[in-house]
Amino acid sequence: MLSPSLADVLTPMLRSLVGLVVGVALSLPLVPAATAQKSGQTPQQLQDVGVTQKLGDTIPTQLPFKNEAGEPVQLQKYLDGSTPVMLTLNYHRCPMLCSIQLHKFASTVAQMEWSAGEEYRILTVDINPRETPQDARNAKDKYLQALDRPEKMANGWHFLTGPASSIDALTDAVGFRYRWLEDEQQYAHPATIIFLSGSGTITRYFTTLQPAPGNMRTALVEASNGSVGNVIDKAFLACAQFNPDSNSYSASAFKIMKYATVLLTIVMGGILFWFWRREGKKLDEQAAQTPEDVLEAA
Repeated sequence: MLSPSLADVLTPMLRSLVGLVVGVALSLPLVPAATAQKSGQTPQQLQDVGVTQKLGDTIPTQLPFKNEAGEPVQLQKYLDGSTPVMLTLNYHRCPMLCSIQLHKFASTVAQMEWSAGEEYRILTVDINPRETPQDARNAKDKYLQALDRPEKMANGWHFLTGPASSIDALTDAVGFRYRWLEDEQQYAHPATIIFLSGSGTITRYFTTLQPAPGNMRTALVEASNGSVGNVIDKAFLACAQFNPDSNSYSASAFKIMKYATVLLTIVMGGILFWFWRREGKKLDEQAAQTPEDVLEAA
């Protein structure tokens, strides 16, 4: 019987692999580019209010604050070098936005399988220097009740207050722009969730009131540089692209094609190695045959 040629071996496999790669790429939703800002004038009281994303920057970790128990702390207390942190900037006498944001944030956290204090930490820093640790303690008690395991989460969600100098240094470091409205006696400020690595590096911003639990989980995997999460989390992150318009991650056709190309190269190399090794072994066997063996085989 004639042995299959190299073309006979490779052609069906090549067609299957290429078809699979193309099919996956065509079935993926494309991640749209950032849309242009809407036209129109910004109200005077909201000018200079917003978020300037400073991805890759590191927050100042030695800023002095007080925790909800009134104890003096520095931000570095909550940064252990590996555990990711979700940072929110709010104030507790806020008449509307902060309460809505933190309730929705707590609702999303409650839906996550992971727990604050284990896979990640949460820091809620008060932007109003006139508020006290008692305000922070009351806020913590209120929002922990929105969780399905408040006792377990209590050591992972921290509420800090501090002087204006510390607040200004932190908000400037993360690009959080807000202003005091004297007539309304309240702050105009954005709503955002900032993801930090365990060393305090800014890795992602969510500018939405209630991100999906899956997207928060992926952002935490990203912030931890893969130190939290399972194999599936890490594989998805490797093939995902973040869309700032929807504050979500989706599969990237480009990344999948890149990894598929690497996989295809490895598979092809393995097939070629197997084929050449088999053919080389046959040639060695033929070279070792004596004339008598050849006549007997004939």
